[in-house]
Amino acid sequence: MKKRFLICGTIALLAAASIVFTACGRKKDVSTDAAGNRIQVYSPQSGLPVGRTAYHSESNTLWCSLSGSGIDFLFYGTECAAELKADSSYSGGADTAARYAVYVNGSRTETDQLTEAERTLKISNPGAAADACSVRIVKLSESAQSALGIGNLTVTVPKEVYKDHGDKSLIPAEPKEHLIEFIGDSITCGYGVDGEYNVDRFQTANEDATKAYAVRTAEKLGTDYSLVCYSGHGILSGYTSGGSLNNRDLVPPYYELCGHSYAALPEGGKIQDDKWDFSRLPDLIVINLGTNDSSYTGTDTEKMKKFAAAYVDFLKQIREKNPDAPILCSLGIMGTTLCDAIDLAVLNYQQETGDRNIAALRFDMQSDKDGLAVDWHPSAATYEKASDKLSAYIREWLNW
Repeated sequence: MKKRFLICGTIALLAAASIVFTACGRKKDVSTDAAGNRIQVYSPQSGLPVGRTAYHSESNTLWCSLSGSGIDFLFYGTECAAELKADSSYSGGADTAARYAVYVNGSRTETDQLTEAERTLKISNPGAAADACSVRIVKLSESAQSALGIGNLTVTVPKEVYKDHGDKSLIPAEPKEHLIEFIGDSITCGYGVDGEYNVDRFQTANEDATKAYAVRTAEKLGTDYSLVCYSGHGILSGYTSGGSLNNRDLVPPYYELCGHSYAALPEGGKIQDDKWDFSRLPDLIVINLGTNDSSYTGTDTEKMKKFAAAYVDFLKQIREKNPDAPILCSLGIMGTTLCDAIDLAVLNYQQETGDRNIAALRFDMQSDKDGLAVDWHPSAATYEKASDKLSAYIREWLNW
């Protein structure tokens, strides 16, 4: 598909103003409003992407599909208006519409679902217009149901502030020293964490990846994160009943993509049409897969060996794309059935490849006393304990 820049959305409302593109195509400049404020319109490429995202130049949209993905930036001025765009999932309302959160200066100021095709977020600077205001927009729900699009970012800048910042009234946040990639299933997605076991059913309305162990671990370590996670998915088998193999819902086929969703994008196609470019390689990879596979393997020795073999193959796939990152293989929050098989996979991988930059960690299994979320999934309290254990292990292992 040919990529092209389009002028749309907020710019159309300011048609009388002059428009200037910078050489990189990331910023558009619309002169002044009736009050004399400088109105500057930036492409979403002007922010720092959070996690894996896909920028479509033909629609000037940064598509965020995977859990926890989004954008991080700072602006100088009184207000920033962010265009949000939905894929076809918005028509499903609470069941499927993308859930997102907005953080201003580190505090969550808004949590909502995108239940319409387009929406404009008005984000006010709580400080003086000359103070930098940090903004993070994060998709809380998982990839399968929806993708969240971020379009133009329009900043209102008083004349006196513009004199100091000029064409840099919106800048990307600084990336942190380390990036951790988490690969997992519903446990990494934060499936149903805002719901209650035997009371609520799963909806994107009760999913929040920022409360799950992965994002909480990154926050405790002060690192950036990227999540590659799909509910019900595994390495050998996705979740199944009756002992039958589910080889449709597997993570390895999607590992090199920007997401995988049932919903369609408004410009056509789906998010899985976008391959991830591995432009920023992680400094650590944490795998938390096997919970769904155990619904197929049970304690059958031969099936468990097949799982270990499939795990080794996935490790090789990951290593091909990430030649230097340590890999930590974890399991146990919702069951320990395949922990021994993962230990075997790590040992076999080391023997086959000579790669010793890998380790295994067993989480403590969740307890009823810490509460249960939708469909017997971990509660926020369980996730806190898991992130405490994982962050402590990483500090000791990698000296972070």
